[in-house]
Amino acid sequence: MSIEIGGLFGLILLIADIWAIVKTVESSASTGTKVLWVVLILILPLLGLILWFLFGPSRSMAR
Repeated sequence: MSIEIGGLFGLILLIADIWAIVKTVESSASTGTKVLWVVLILILPLLGLILWFLFGPSRSMAR
């Protein structure tokens, strides 16, 4: 049972990370900013996703 829950969580995290990367690449941020966010999301999938959601390129451009 725990393997199934972990696998489902991993799949949801993978989908959310891919979505965050696509949104980052589509943003109007500079190329360097985009690269940094994509690398952060790839290296730290859960923490990177949370940080992207809170402070990502679209958030900084809206201010």
